[in-house]
Amino acid sequence: MKNGPGCTAIVLSAGTGKRMGGPVAKQYMLLKDKPVLWYSLNAMEQSKVIDDCVLVTGAEDIPYVKDEIVEKYGFSKVSAIVAGGSERYFSVLNALRVIARRKEQGTNETAYVFIHDGARPFVTEQILEDTYRAVQQYRACVAAVPSKDTIKIADAEGFVAETPSRKYVWSIQTPQVFEADLVIGAYEKLNNHLSKLLEEGVSITDDAGVVELFSDCRVKLVEADYTNIKITTPEDIRTAESFLQDNG
Repeated sequence: MKNGPGCTAIVLSAGTGKRMGGPVAKQYMLLKDKPVLWYSLNAMEQSKVIDDCVLVTGAEDIPYVKDEIVEKYGFSKVSAIVAGGSERYFSVLNALRVIARRKEQGTNETAYVFIHDGARPFVTEQILEDTYRAVQQYRACVAAVPSKDTIKIADAEGFVAETPSRKYVWSIQTPQVFEADLVIGAYEKLNNHLSKLLEEGVSITDDAGVVELFSDCRVKLVEADYTNIKITTPEDIRTAESFLQDNG
């Protein structure tokens, strides 16, 4: 499918997975005899869209991830393993700086960056291709699905303040995909203004939010798949196992 500008995936795997309630971080838990992280990396490895991958993990986990996941399963597209930060946005920033340095040195021609949660094992080639097409047209896009539920906006006292029309409400997933220079610039601006934003109580929960804050680029929603879930709780593992069972 791909015959165009270079695409680098950032796969985030630096979380501790506290909500799983166990000693093993969620991304390393086994899902049908392979670590959860394997599925995201394998999707990038097999993709016609993705050229290389920067994997972000906890500093203490780098040797384990290198030996027991990247080398063990032969993920040749993983071009760097980077230590994550105390918050998700620091982890993304660390990876983006690797990409930026390569671009400055002329050793990498990344035009688009795909930022994906390593705990989302069911990203598909279709999602990667659809978001690739969208980012070429719109410069910024996110995988998402229309909300199946009615959403209520609460006021400070916990009462319903607003009920937005469900047709305008989407649940955001990853990958979130951007022109490389756009997202690198937005994250550097975030880093420069972070203290002020935190003082003001601004919540930074995803990459699209950073681009929305620090650029005038509109972010396109790209319909993905309801199976593209994030593994967060033990119930999610059971759901994921059922998905794998259904797919043989």
